Amino acid sequence: MNLQAMMKQAQKLQNDMLKEKNEIDEKIFEGKSSFVTVKLKGTKEVIEVKIDTDKLDKEDIEMLQDMILVAINDANHQIDLETQQKMGKYTKGMPGLF
Repeated sequence: MNLQAMMKQAQKLQNDMLKEKNEIDEKIFEGKSSFVTVKLKGTKEVIEVKIDTDKLDKEDIEMLQDMILVAINDANHQIDLETQQKMGKYTKGMPGLF
């Protein structure tokens, strides 16, 4: 296989990977745990938190939802930072592999 063909194949693979990643990033994922439902984008950004109001005092619901939203986003950020720190030595500065 010549160098030009290898470069075309690598470029196609890269484009395919980017397309798949973009599809995942735009997809909405829903997690449930008893009376809590959370929706996240594929980028791990939390976009909605719902709590079954029958389980808690109505006065506390909005504050609790906001606290959960902040906590989940903070945890996701920490995961990303640690993944970058630990996996960076394997990827040699190539972002987005993990």
